[in-house]
Amino acid sequence: MNVLTVDLGPGVRVGFTTRAGGVSTGAWEGLDLGLHVGDDPGAVRRNRAILATWAGAPVRFGRQVHGTTALLVQGPDAQIEGCEADALVTAAPGLPVGVLVADCVPVLLADAVRGVVAAVHAGRRGLIAGILTAAVEAMTAAGGRPDRIRAALGPAADGCCYEVPAWLQEEACAGRPELRATTTWGTASLDLRAGAVAELSALGLVDVRIVGGCTIEDPALYSYRRAPVTGRFAGVVTLVP
Repeated sequence: MNVLTVDLGPGVRVGFTTRAGGVSTGAWEGLDLGLHVGDDPGAVRRNRAILATWAGAPVRFGRQVHGTTALLVQGPDAQIEGCEADALVTAAPGLPVGVLVADCVPVLLADAVRGVVAAVHAGRRGLIAGILTAAVEAMTAAGGRPDRIRAALGPAADGCCYEVPAWLQEEACAGRPELRATTTWGTASLDLRAGAVAELSALGLVDVRIVGGCTIEDPALYSYRRAPVTGRFAGVVTLVP
C-alpha cells in the first residue's frame, strides 16, 4: 500500500491512500475503499483491513452526502456506519477517522496540542455550503483552537481539468473568487483546493498544506470524472495512542 503522508504534529498520523496495494480488480483495480461503488464487498473489506494495519485500527467512515454535518466520534464503540456526515471529528486516541473521495477534496485537520482531529469531505456542494466551517467549529467545541489546527488537503480535481459550465462557475464563485479557474484547454473550471485554502485561512488556520496533484490527471488515483465506474481512495487521520 502506498500512502501519501504529511506531518500535522506530534502524535498524529495522517495519510492519503492511492490505488496501489489493494485486491480489487476490474474498473476498481487496486485499493478501492468504497462499499457503495459496485465493487465486490469482500474485496473492499480486505482493502479496508490493509488500511487498518497502517492506521492502527479500523478506519471509521460516515455516509457522505455533500452536506454540512460534522459528527463527533467519541469512542471505539461508536456506531457511525450509515450515519450522514461529511466530517468526522474525534479526540479519542487510536480511533482513525477517514473520508472517501474520487475528485472531491479530502481535508485532514489536527490540533496536536489539544489532541483533536477531523476528516472532511469537501466537494463543490459541501465546500460552498460550509462543511469546512462546520468541521472547524466542531473541533473548537471539542477543545481545539483554529490557530493551532493544521490542515492537509489531499489529491483532488484541480482547476486544470475540473471543467464546469460558465453559469455554474459564476454561481459557485459568487463570494468565493478563489474558486475561479481555467482548464488547460481554455474553458471555465473550479479550483476546489484554492477555495478550501481561502476558507480555512479565513477561519484562522495558519498552516494549510496541499498534498498530491490532480486526480483527473493521475492514473494512480481514482477519479469519477475520468471514469464514472471507479473506486474511492481515502484521507485518514488518527491520534496515535
